[in-house]
Amino acid sequence: MIDKTVSSPAAAIADIHDDATVMIGGFGVAGQPAELIDALIDHGARNLTIVNNNAGNGETGLAALLRARRVRKIICSFPRQADSQVFDALYRAGDIELELVPQGNLAARIQAAGAGLGAIFSPTGYGTLLAEGKETRRINGRDYVLELPIYADFALIKACRGDRWGNLQYRKAARNFGPIMATAARQTIVQVGQLLPLGEMDPETVVTPGIFVHKLVCVGGQLTQGGRHE
Repeated sequence: MIDKTVSSPAAAIADIHDDATVMIGGFGVAGQPAELIDALIDHGARNLTIVNNNAGNGETGLAALLRARRVRKIICSFPRQADSQVFDALYRAGDIELELVPQGNLAARIQAAGAGLGAIFSPTGYGTLLAEGKETRRINGRDYVLELPIYADFALIKACRGDRWGNLQYRKAARNFGPIMATAARQTIVQVGQLLPLGEMDPETVVTPGIFVHKLVCVGGQLTQGGRHE
């Protein structure tokens, strides 16, 4: 019997090791797997490389992971926001490395990893500092920059609903980077708010098939016979 569910966020992230590359879903706090991040902080893995759309908000979630000084490098699109004070302080002190990637390129490079592509050519960043040291090529009269795939050892993502096989549904904009990150990591770890009985999820509404999911933890309550949580 296939059952990818685990009992707690701590059990879900137990395999994450020092020096790992970890993708974390979310667009700001929308779709951010906060309970998994909290468990990762308690777990104690260090010297991590984090791939995320931004560099944390306020003092919780990803920002708390940064504040705990568990992150060596962050690969992201929007490191500076009004409430990114934790990252700002670390960066100005030289305590964290930043790889700045335009948002479209970030998504495309993650997708390339999930699709098994060796590299992609993107027009974004051509002629700027972001293209320095990278191969460029003119294709059909337009200039492109060679961008390498972004792989990860682990992906931490949040979904609205899932089943024990790991099939996932997302809620609106909270979907963001989750589906592509799930394809680009060696181990995908998911927190869901609702765990549905197998067969109750309409296959046409499944966004991430269970083949991409390795561990799943429900943080939204107890499963009832009808698939609802109280």
